[in-house]
Amino acid sequence: METDGLLEGCVPFPPEFAERYRRKGYWKGRTLDAWFDEWTARFGERIAVVSDGERVTYAELARRVDRVAHSLAALGLRPRDRVLMQLNNVPEFLYVTFALLKVGALPVMALPAHREAEISHLLAFSEAVAYCAPARLRGFDYVEMVRGIRPCAPDLQHVLVTGDAPPGTVSIDAMIRGASGAAPRTFDGRRPASSDVALFMVSGGTTGLPKLIPRTHDEYAYVVDIAAETADLGPESVFLIVLPISHNFSFAAPGALGVLSRGATLVLAPSPNPEAAFPLIERERVTNTATVPAVLIQWLASPLRERHDLSSLKVIQVGGSRLNAEVAQRVKPLLGATVQQVYGMAEGLNNLTRVDDPEEVILNTQGRPLSPDDEFMVIGDDGRAVAPGERGELVTRGPYTIRGYYKAPEYNATGFTPDGFYKTGDLVRVTRSGNFSVEGRVKDLINRGGEKISAEEVENAVLRHPAVQNVAVVAMPHPVLGEAVCAYVIARPGAPLTLEALRAFLDRAGIARFKVPERIEIVERFPLTSVGKISKQGLRADITARLRAEGEAT
Repeated sequence: METDGLLEGCVPFPPEFAERYRRKGYWKGRTLDAWFDEWTARFGERIAVVSDGERVTYAELARRVDRVAHSLAALGLRPRDRVLMQLNNVPEFLYVTFALLKVGALPVMALPAHREAEISHLLAFSEAVAYCAPARLRGFDYVEMVRGIRPCAPDLQHVLVTGDAPPGTVSIDAMIRGASGAAPRTFDGRRPASSDVALFMVSGGTTGLPKLIPRTHDEYAYVVDIAAETADLGPESVFLIVLPISHNFSFAAPGALGVLSRGATLVLAPSPNPEAAFPLIERERVTNTATVPAVLIQWLASPLRERHDLSSLKVIQVGGSRLNAEVAQRVKPLLGATVQQVYGMAEGLNNLTRVDDPEEVILNTQGRPLSPDDEFMVIGDDGRAVAPGERGELVTRGPYTIRGYYKAPEYNATGFTPDGFYKTGDLVRVTRSGNFSVEGRVKDLINRGGEKISAEEVENAVLRHPAVQNVAVVAMPHPVLGEAVCAYVIARPGAPLTLEALRAFLDRAGIARFKVPERIEIVERFPLTSVGKISKQGLRADITARLRAEGEAT
């Protein structure tokens, strides 16, 4: 029996759009748990998941999910209950997520790197009745953290953990070993409709507390399906997950869901570091993986490339931030794989280059929309469409792009246009090939005495210096100009770099003088956000603190 309507606090698709998407066959009227049952029945004894030496078939995956679903129902979970997920890259993430879908509860996808600020906000805001995490991971005690938060989360009833379960928590391992049998199908005579919310992703911004992104069964199944098709996944594919599996890129673009929908094999890595990833690629004959530029650059620079057989790699998806062409063109010679650039967002729109695109497109663009009904405009500061080929902010709507964040009417009023286009905040150009060139963020600009400087543009120029392995450009405070340009650089081993040398190089390259960095900081690594992006917020805080300390010392 279907629910009475969309979850309160969610913005529905207008009826005329929903009808169009159903009529065109994009929305098939199936829930994600029903789709999961189709996969596991069809692919049976094929290997679904490999993790820490364990190999789990599709049939066994179904049995474990059913056991966990029974246990969750016994705890009292019901349709539309929210459950905050903070598991790392382990099979238990899949068992619990699919079990929640079977009982109609709604996973809220936090990230392992989230801490008290984000978790306390997400627990309270989502009104979560349960929280799921490792007991401990890399020396951090998640149980202790949630105990401290619990007074601020009055709806929280259950803490589910992997590993040794401390008193007052529920063991997921015990759930997996529980009684088998078909999972319960009805609760209080009510089941989610395919048009209802299936799960919540969290916004990936680098400032402020995360917002909740409601994804419905219909639209999420659609984007997973077309992303898997565009990535050319098939039963023989072996896909390595190195980024957090709860992130939309790893979970559904095409990610874990796309892999399982094709009867392929999912390999879970505990870390994206070459020390963890390369042995898995060699042992499992991995064909596909998905990374961010910072990880890919680390792989390309690692001497471990020469010690492991990586020849099975066919496609490396790269997303999260723009991949510079100079880096992209080194992938084939050094790793033997084709780059598939991915530009997407947890709110919806996904863009991929195609594996058979010309090299010019693969190296220099971030892909094109997946669906023929993905609508977009590139607009200027005045809100009007810019001329073809000009840079502006991308706004979009379509059959898998949300119409609003959960319980955020004030933000939705400014973050979406009156006719339902989502304002991405990304600066793009549409190339002649119809692909996007992503050129920074609306707010990733440096205002140097009134001159607006794109950090992305300066980064691309600095990356051409032979001594530079990676760079992140940020605004630093300036007493006269307001802001000035600071470049954080990871230098190549044995290649010293000075500010004077870099400025001379950029002068010779014809870069406008006002864009040339006034300061350079050589670092071994960049601070990263919870999804592996370079944390510009962290770098801005660092240079501000350095300047303050130098001023005090003076």
